[in-house]
Amino acid sequence: MNPTSIATVSISGDLAEKLTAIAAAGFEGIEVFENDFLSFDGGPRDVGRMVSDLGLKIYAFQPFRDFEGMPEPLRARTFARAARKFEVMNELGAELMLICSNVSPQSLGGIDRAAADFAELGELAAKHGVRVGYEALAWGRHVNDYRDAWEIVRRANHERIGLILDSFHTLARRSPLEPIASIPGDRIFLVQLADAPKLDMDVLSWSRHFRNFPGQGDLAVVDFVKAVEATGYSGPLSLEIFNDQFRAGSTRRLATDGLRSLIQLGDKVARLETPARSEMPDRAPCLAVEFIEFALDEEPAHELAALFTALGFRQSGTHRSKAVTRWSQGGVNLIINTEKDGFAQSHAIMHGPGVCALALRVADVEATMARARALKVPTFEQPVGPGEMEIPAIRGVGGSLIYFTEPTGDRAHSWENDFLPVEDDSGRPPLLAGVDHISQSMDYDEMLSWLLFYTSLFSLDRIPQLAIADPAGLVESRPLVNAEGSLRFILNGSQATRTLSSRFVSEHFGSGVQHIAFSAPDIFAAVTTMREAGLSFLDIPENYYDDLEARYDLDPDFLERLREHHILYDRDGEAEFLQVYTHVFAQRFFFEIVERRGGYSGFGAVNAPVRLAAQAREARPVTVPRPLRED
Repeated sequence: MNPTSIATVSISGDLAEKLTAIAAAGFEGIEVFENDFLSFDGGPRDVGRMVSDLGLKIYAFQPFRDFEGMPEPLRARTFARAARKFEVMNELGAELMLICSNVSPQSLGGIDRAAADFAELGELAAKHGVRVGYEALAWGRHVNDYRDAWEIVRRANHERIGLILDSFHTLARRSPLEPIASIPGDRIFLVQLADAPKLDMDVLSWSRHFRNFPGQGDLAVVDFVKAVEATGYSGPLSLEIFNDQFRAGSTRRLATDGLRSLIQLGDKVARLETPARSEMPDRAPCLAVEFIEFALDEEPAHELAALFTALGFRQSGTHRSKAVTRWSQGGVNLIINTEKDGFAQSHAIMHGPGVCALALRVADVEATMARARALKVPTFEQPVGPGEMEIPAIRGVGGSLIYFTEPTGDRAHSWENDFLPVEDDSGRPPLLAGVDHISQSMDYDEMLSWLLFYTSLFSLDRIPQLAIADPAGLVESRPLVNAEGSLRFILNGSQATRTLSSRFVSEHFGSGVQHIAFSAPDIFAAVTTMREAGLSFLDIPENYYDDLEARYDLDPDFLERLREHHILYDRDGEAEFLQVYTHVFAQRFFFEIVERRGGYSGFGAVNAPVRLAAQAREARPVTVPRPLRED
């Protein structure tokens, strides 16, 4: 694998914080961004020593701007600037300087002119024992394509002058990748990587605000790296990211995300080979959600048990040694954990009542854990009692856990090992069949992190992100779905502070599961039985059903049943989606019941504003401090 590197501009914090986080994440080297260096309270030797002490290497010092094609006397000044920067590099211990293509309106065009400038600069670089890499900015005044940059480097014909390739500048302009293969690998001095969402905007703004790590955007970064690999290039793959969210995010989390993105990128590129040469197992296919565990104190636990009962669940097991009960229905298993010590209790103290863990049934637990470890995902272990089974686990959203079980073998029998069964003599048929999807709310600036986490570890496809209107602002919603529909996550985040999603994060003291949707073979039969058991559902305004009548040619009796049971409706062609919501439990989480008809694959996004408005009416009011009187 190529050495891993990241430009210091890519993450938040001061230079010392950035370097510490980059080293802790496991990178091999860095690009020192000049602004980080200029704002550091210390000299270049101090920076070089700090980098070395952390076990890192400086792969580049950057950027040097507006060099080639300048008229005199500006040309002489650029060479003087370059000489001074070379001296700084010698003190830093940096061997390569990045020069990006000129954007100055005073610059002159011409490939031969630029090549002559670089040939002369190569002599100056040789005197200082450094090298220079030339990069085509996508918005460069005269050079904005890597092919022109390479022709300038080729004509300069100096061993100290080489090419720098950047995935964003290449892919944003839709430049062809095939010509990269004709560039000798030893003439490429550095390869920079960035992904980005597909946006219809000017390239400069796109680059300055919306780049992200490979695997978080929509650009063909895998194809770009594959093209670079064909040249024989063996130098660093370095992340260079400009992103407003990253500038406000956790330095350590972003550094870890960066390395994870390079690991999963390398895995994807390796799998294009025949045979595949990846060094870690493939993304884990998920067969089902094995269980969902709730951590709470005894009093709310009784209330939650009553809610489970009304939803049609029955207590199916009692833990052999812990204050833990199992509730089952169809293919759904829910756990209520009221233990006074251990992880669940710690989670309840920190976050209040809520989901502390999920368990996913995967085809191969060992392979899944091996991939998680390769991706630097933190694993979790805690003591187990005599005869109890140790279930492998990793850390998930908000510090919660994700356990892994298998359909066969020892790990398929944790229920029998750990729980005493409770017989069911009611004879009631199940109302619910399985877990349809799990919705997790998080800080807006965490969304890309958890997107990368889920899609690099599990075999999940990204559904286009949606902007949902909450009465208090917009909520960004990103679904992740596997091919079989047996695992669906929805990631929600909002920059507005008073949306339901944001209030969950603030009142929950962190990210977590905000709602769980169960699938029902017959939603009307399920809701009827649940209402007879005393359960009430979220109130939906009459205006909504009047609008349904206007939008769809629904049977009047069917429409009346929707209205009577507070069920929302969506249609995509001939496919239909029915959904109903419980009230929010303990101001924390709620449940949804859905029925999919005719292959419907969405989540009823058109109904989300109506649901959010209804929940906002029921929510505990936000306390706003009264202003002090001015007497």
